[in-house]
Amino acid sequence: MINLYRFVFNSLSISSDRRQQAYDIEHITSVMYSNGRVKRMNKAYKFRLYPNEAQRNKIQNTIHCARFIYNKMLSDKIEYYQRTGKKLKNTPAQYKKEFEWLKEVDSLALANAQINLQLAYEHFFRNQGVGFPRFKTKKHSKKRYTTNCVNGNIVIQDDHIKLPKIGFVRMKQHRMIPEGYKLKSVTITLSASGKYYASVLFEYKEEIEEVVPESVIGLTYSDKELYIDNSGEHCLYPSYCRPTAEKLRREQRRLAKMKQGSKNRAKQRVRAAKLHEKLANQRRDFLHKQSRQIVNAYDCVCVKSPSGAAGYDADWGMFIIFLKYKLTDAGKRMIWGDSSLSSEMLYVRQAV
Repeated sequence: MINLYRFVFNSLSISSDRRQQAYDIEHITSVMYSNGRVKRMNKAYKFRLYPNEAQRNKIQNTIHCARFIYNKMLSDKIEYYQRTGKKLKNTPAQYKKEFEWLKEVDSLALANAQINLQLAYEHFFRNQGVGFPRFKTKKHSKKRYTTNCVNGNIVIQDDHIKLPKIGFVRMKQHRMIPEGYKLKSVTITLSASGKYYASVLFEYKEEIEEVVPESVIGLTYSDKELYIDNSGEHCLYPSYCRPTAEKLRREQRRLAKMKQGSKNRAKQRVRAAKLHEKLANQRRDFLHKQSRQIVNAYDCVCVKSPSGAAGYDADWGMFIIFLKYKLTDAGKRMIWGDSSLSSEMLYVRQAV
């Protein structure tokens, strides 16, 4: 089995992060010979929402309030630090007396905005290379907010989802929620094309039987295709994406020529956004199907990513994410390594 790993790595000439490699080498024997263990895991399902006009207004108001409290708290933190040289600890509750309209929306949505700001703020002081938190703009920031499930305030039943301060919203529930899944939080998103989505996060426990690897495949990033495997096979992008991409380019050129602030530009922006969303869905569907085929066919996947932070596109990164969680759910393994792995693999074989 170790010889099979070494063959795949050598055929790829893989080079990657040494710490990740060391972690995988350290745990490879437990992965291969474990009898299974119970894991506490999280999984999110994304559903399309169809709110009525009153509910749409409430959702947009909540998004606006979450963005406002984020910007207001960040502004006060900056002012306080410039004046005293110390960090300000502020909460959304401190602003509700001055801005009473904040009481009309879900308080947990404001609390999550505070948590996101605090994480970004503290992260900057730990590592200033990540950059200082930026203010959220109405036009360019993602329109969404997150709320948590507390005392049954969020319920899914009869193709509807109950949201705090909004009520039951009609939902396209395209899949059933397995028994034993505990609802943790919901993120409501308004897309650029005007569609509403709910990303529902669940926590569950599952006993995963670790699979002893018998079939291994190596994947390496390619500029022209998605990837090339260790046998030299190329994974090409589907042809049905090209017409959508061409149409999107035409609509974006039309959008660029229109007058800023005009009604025609607003209509054209929605047309371009719908095409962009369609193309993203087509590529995401392809990545899901391709990753599922690999997981069903192989027990272990050895991956080579390009060197450099900007050495790959978004499709490759998303593909690796899909592949990773599908392998984990199936009790299988993804390994990162380099060409010097053969001697270390030999050490593992001797240890076994």
